Amino acid sequence: MSSGTLLTSLFSYKAWANKELFASVASIDASSSKDATDTAQASARHAALRLLNHIYVVDCIFFANLQQQTHSYTATNTPETPLLNDLRQAVEQLDTEYKRFIENISPAMLEENIMFTFTDGDKGCMSREEMLMHVIAHGTYHRGAVGRILSQISIAPPRDLYTKFLHTSEPQRRR
Repeated sequence: MSSGTLLTSLFSYKAWANKELFASVASIDASSSKDATDTAQASARHAALRLLNHIYVVDCIFFANLQQQTHSYTATNTPETPLLNDLRQAVEQLDTEYKRFIENISPAMLEENIMFTFTDGDKGCMSREEMLMHVIAHGTYHRGAVGRILSQISIAPPRDLYTKFLHTSEPQRRR
């Protein structure tokens, strides 16, 4: 399997996992806070949104870095917490842009080292391939944290597994 093929598969997995997780977070009832359960759910929903927004912001930062473009972020999260549906739409759009980027990148460009600046001002240098792997690993890590939040309020998190994605998207692999 080539790097390009693997990256295509991993970013398709990322988009699938994001859709699954956003659907689970949407099931949290944050419409009222009449009792302790409602307050816990509202708090859990807020914490989940903050993590999902952090993933999105870091994805945006690295997408700019991949293209050697500047971005406007000064931190790895925003002061405001976006609405769930607005964030879901933004994430879906960015996931599509990442997949398009990967479809059009050459192996030589994947290997190219790119200099960039982290939001804290530190300098960094990574190949595009390393940056793309960072985006995958970073998102997976934080989706797991959101899954833990869901578990704490008795909502079963989606099974964010690459193997599940492969067997769901390619059922013939189960033969």
